[in-house]
Amino acid sequence: MDLQKTDDAVTRRIRAITDRVGHVKQNDLYFYNQPVEEILPGMRVRVHGREMGMYASYSYLGLVNHPRINEAARRAVDKFGTGTHGVRSLAGTLTLHTELEETIANFKHAEAAITYASGYATNLTVISTLMGRGDYVFSDKLNHASIVDGCLMSGAEFRRFRHNDMMDLEKVLASLQPDEGRMIVVDGVFSMEGDTANLPEIVRLARRYGARIYVDEAHAIGVLGNSGRGTAEHFGVENDVDIVMGTFSKSFASIGGFVAARRDVIEFIKHHSRAFVYSASLAPANAAAVLKAIEIIEREPERRHRLRELSATLRRELVGMGFRLL
Repeated sequence: MDLQKTDDAVTRRIRAITDRVGHVKQNDLYFYNQPVEEILPGMRVRVHGREMGMYASYSYLGLVNHPRINEAARRAVDKFGTGTHGVRSLAGTLTLHTELEETIANFKHAEAAITYASGYATNLTVISTLMGRGDYVFSDKLNHASIVDGCLMSGAEFRRFRHNDMMDLEKVLASLQPDEGRMIVVDGVFSMEGDTANLPEIVRLARRYGARIYVDEAHAIGVLGNSGRGTAEHFGVENDVDIVMGTFSKSFASIGGFVAARRDVIEFIKHHSRAFVYSASLAPANAAAVLKAIEIIEREPERRHRLRELSATLRRELVGMGFRLL
């Protein structure tokens, strides 16, 4: 179909976006998708031939392009190749994958863990696998898009509560019948606002109303807690959180995602999650990079301490300039 000759709703939406993007590009204001030509030492990059500071990076601990992580990835390619032979349930499971899942479970003080090739897919598939019709899932209004999509795809009753508003959360929890399945889903650190979920109060409400707790620790892993295990460790409620999700693309300097939980929960996910059953497994280089990153995070807590010092300095200076921060 020639979209230039049609005028349906889809075509109008496409035209509206392309016209806006074109206008921004014509005025030299388009800053998306700028190609980084080279990663340089000291959080510097080369873009369009210019050396620039990188202030938008997910590499919270400075581990992207770390020489020991790069070397671990190269060794994995030499041993296993650049890809795997298929999905995990058939030919795609390597010893690297089982080692990685055991390492994550130990790191998170959980019974077991499962890994995926995408953090977005992890939330999407795990939430929709655990919850279904007749269940209720409660989501903070500022949760990541992958959480929202997982909740919608599950078929469960999707209830959103005001951001970090525990009175609003309790109101929706109190409206349910005792035998209805329910799960509270929150970001540990909210990706756009940078604030943390009120996990102590969420734990109290979950106990009172019989709800499970699912925490996305993507932006907290490696950063918060005495050992860098995330928001739940930071608040001292790790034993009260049922399911912890995290990504490899932030502090772990790779790509992919994981979930850590009780062994029976992981076994259930492993045999019912469509993204696990039908997607190719995590590439060897990515898995090896995460393993080495966890090792460095555990052995070098000073990286986390340095990040906190820099964050405190930035907040103090911004407040001194008149900015109001969360």
